[in-house]
Amino acid sequence: MSHSRSFSRRTLLALALATGLVSALPVDASTPLRIGYQKSSTLITLLKAQGTLERELGKQDINVSWHEFASGQPLLEALNVGNIDLSADVADTVPVFAQAAGAQLAYFALEAPSPSAQAIVVHQDSPLKSPADLKGKTVAVTKAAGSHYLLIAALAKAGLKFSDIKPAYLTPADGRAAFENHKVDAWVTWEPFLSTARNQLPTRTLADGAALAQYQRYYLTSTAYAKAHPEVLDTVFVELVKAGDWLRAHPREAAVILAPQWGGLDPAIVERANAQRSYQVQAVRADSLKEQQKIADAFFGAGLLPKPVDTRKVAIWSPEKQ
Repeated sequence: MSHSRSFSRRTLLALALATGLVSALPVDASTPLRIGYQKSSTLITLLKAQGTLERELGKQDINVSWHEFASGQPLLEALNVGNIDLSADVADTVPVFAQAAGAQLAYFALEAPSPSAQAIVVHQDSPLKSPADLKGKTVAVTKAAGSHYLLIAALAKAGLKFSDIKPAYLTPADGRAAFENHKVDAWVTWEPFLSTARNQLPTRTLADGAALAQYQRYYLTSTAYAKAHPEVLDTVFVELVKAGDWLRAHPREAAVILAPQWGGLDPAIVERANAQRSYQVQAVRADSLKEQQKIADAFFGAGLLPKPVDTRKVAIWSPEKQ
């Protein structure tokens, strides 16, 4: 009597061990890709919700896992120590701080400037009329975020130093709570937190990034991962470009997908927030980093960086090289 028999990978491995053929049999063909992101990582969140990267990278036997962080600084810290392989977009300030800490990071994509996607806001009835009025006031800001640089730049334009205000370093959620409860005089934040506050609270804008801060967002990996897996970065880059193009062409549909991912926000608020971002994904080139040097110099000048940073001394992966 004959019958068919199926063999599991474990059974095949046991047979290989017994026959000395283990070198010819891969134990596990899949390679992990651990992606770190935050709530403001719009395009990565879209790709995650739609399962796009799992589908495309699965063709290369890449196994994707997702890891959410509250803000960009701990995200890049996790990248630097090897807990994740790829960082979704972070504000332009964050890599500067990582560089100052000696992180071995590589830029592999950026989103074109979105200066109106962050702003300094006060309550509608606040007596403060301009950034110059912030002298001696308490301002909620997320440390090392893009909004942190916006605050420094706005103060400098008004003839003030960062030391002229009282910073309250808070996460976006805590900053919103402090602002709403009048525990701070002003709040500096970014999208989608900005449009949410504008919709739900009576606010007034003291300044946004126009003529002050370009607010580019960068995607990063480690230098080791960039060297070992350029084909993975190439796939992620292509899908990010597609996602940005799709979002701009379908703003309402994108908002409906993102709203539940962003804590059940009204899709209209999400659409309004997304309208402030460029979502134009581009390759990073050396001349893309000019604003990075301005940021590094401003933070060092304010005594917020431990040492000067040369932003040209960083690895850049480009799809044109592949």
